[in-house]
Amino acid sequence: MTQITGAETIRWNLKDLYTDAQALLQALAVVTEKAKIFAEAYRGRIAGLDDRGLADMMAALAELHDEVGKAYTYAYLDWSTQTTDPKRGALLQTVREEYTKVSQYLIFVEVEWSVIDTQTAYELLDSPYLAPYRHYLELQQIQKKHLLSESEEKILSEKSNTGVGAWNRFFDEILGAAVFSLRGQEVTEQEVLTKLSDPDRSLRQEAAFSLTEGLEKHARILTFIFNTILADKASTDRLRGYATWISSRNAANEIEDDTVEALVQAVTGRYDLVSRFYKLKKRLLGLDEMMDYDRYAPVGETETQYTWQEAERIVRDAYSRFHPELGRIVGLFFDQQWIDAPISPGKRGGAYSHGAVPSVHPYIFMNFTGRVRDVQTLAHELGHGVHQYLSREQGVFHADTPLTTAETASVFGEMLVFQELIQNEENPKNRLALLMSKLDDSFATVFRQIAMNRFEAQIHTARREKGEQTTEDFSAMWRDTQQAMFGDSVTLGDHYKIWWSYIPHFLHTPGYVYAYAFGELLVLSLYKAYQQQGQDFAESYLNLLRAGGSDWPHVLVGKLGVDLTNPAFWQDGLQAIAEMLEQAEALAALH
Repeated sequence: MTQITGAETIRWNLKDLYTDAQALLQALAVVTEKAKIFAEAYRGRIAGLDDRGLADMMAALAELHDEVGKAYTYAYLDWSTQTTDPKRGALLQTVREEYTKVSQYLIFVEVEWSVIDTQTAYELLDSPYLAPYRHYLELQQIQKKHLLSESEEKILSEKSNTGVGAWNRFFDEILGAAVFSLRGQEVTEQEVLTKLSDPDRSLRQEAAFSLTEGLEKHARILTFIFNTILADKASTDRLRGYATWISSRNAANEIEDDTVEALVQAVTGRYDLVSRFYKLKKRLLGLDEMMDYDRYAPVGETETQYTWQEAERIVRDAYSRFHPELGRIVGLFFDQQWIDAPISPGKRGGAYSHGAVPSVHPYIFMNFTGRVRDVQTLAHELGHGVHQYLSREQGVFHADTPLTTAETASVFGEMLVFQELIQNEENPKNRLALLMSKLDDSFATVFRQIAMNRFEAQIHTARREKGEQTTEDFSAMWRDTQQAMFGDSVTLGDHYKIWWSYIPHFLHTPGYVYAYAFGELLVLSLYKAYQQQGQDFAESYLNLLRAGGSDWPHVLVGKLGVDLTNPAFWQDGLQAIAEMLEQAEALAALH
């Protein structure tokens, strides 16, 4: 059932990290000893360091973080392509435990820095010697009220390997090994999900029923995993003094709770656009009733299959036309084997770009099937990859961005490829097909993710206030929050109610999903600025990517003319989606 795409041999080369697992373990033993020596040198001394002394300490700390992060990167990437291999799982667990040991040695830094009074801390941070670490240290000062004592932090760190970390790995391995029966074949989760966007409606329906049947086999276990991780987060939030289930995520995202609530209210307030879109799609598909398994059905020519080589050419060209430097960096991912692309048994589902560490480079993980959505996914992940590659110059503490801006480059990359495709298409019918495909992605990115945020809010609240939830409880909350988005435009079958159980973001990164909507609406504003400013914008955009997480998101993005603190900002992005929908409706009227 799996088609040949040319991606079958596109496997990443992890030797840029280590030659093999044995080299990793040897390097990890060295960094553990170096962390011990570091702790002996600096524990109890931080309050007495001057600006140069603190800068020297941070430089040494950065090196330790880079080295241990490199080890974790190798183990995780190696495992994610074959989650059913016991040796890879054992290596990942060994690295996690050693990573925790290193963290135990280093926890004192954050604790001792947090007890320095704010005025003294900011006087130190004004020093040019501390510029490479300023924002990182500033954030720790701001969040110090949520920090526990060193001994308590060590306990939480130690227990995470047998707590939430173990449960997340168990979840991944269950779904990585799961098989789904479809038309006489046993297929992976990723393969059955791909069939939900097939032009054959009967196949979409069978795939939906197959997905449900496979998930229901594991429903008891998946429900228990959800309950356990929800309870773990509740206890951690309580210990750290966070007011709501989402507050810790917002703090990590460097954004106020009120700003996130404004985003949620803006998007849920335009659910009418969802209804309009799916009613239009129902008409274009010639359906009497739009079922949940029809949502990603292709309209017209978007079903065109792409080989890996064609996808590579399209994405390279789009990035290169925007800016030659981006095109050059994108080329490195293909030429240097930084991508793992094929579907294979035991490989976890989805796609991601792993930023690795500043001393190496990012890696991209995909399950490429040749659909137009896979071309867009490739563009999306390469956006992350380019961002991570450029931001390495900020060093280990500022290379990563908060989730609110982490999706900027990825969604912008998708927009570049979409514009590349649609501008080269003269046939109105095909343009409509491409526009509907883009709207599919935009509605999934903005409205579906916010609907999932509403589901998260309900399950976290229910777990905290009412205790352990049943499979039926989770399913009811899933249906309610999904139906609120679709209104009367899509019929949700009874099989759909269990589909909350396979979404990893709910467990791996609670509260993550609104960042997708944030990123999409932000990019719509940025792309409008690009259309107005041209090459000047492209240079400023590269500077934004290079800046990584070295300052507050609203400060960095503000340099491109976007005010994230203005609630009206969300309406601008939603209006851009409404305008695309109007274009689709106008093109549809011609047919």
